[in-house]
Amino acid sequence: MSLADLAATIAARKGADPSSSWTAKLLSQGPEKCAEKFGEEAVEAIIEAVKGDKAKLTAEAADALYHLLVMCASRDVTLADIEAELADRTKQSGIAEKAQRS
Repeated sequence: MSLADLAATIAARKGADPSSSWTAKLLSQGPEKCAEKFGEEAVEAIIEAVKGDKAKLTAEAADALYHLLVMCASRDVTLADIEAELADRTKQSGIAEKAQRS
């Protein structure tokens, strides 16, 4: 499954009955709950990155990506919005961009 497929599935479940889908249940609990779940999964991915277990990191990274997209969907931020932001960022180096912030 691609990130685009995952994002489309999340969008399709946005208005679904919360008893029919984990995604719908999370979204029905609001952006704060979605952010909390993303934070939990991000921490779990960090822990596995430090431990160095590739299989566990892969699983936790997949969980983190899913929960990131759910959190963004809860605030009507789409994968297309994120991709557009990333495209804008490739127009200059990260070092140059960070230097402009100072």
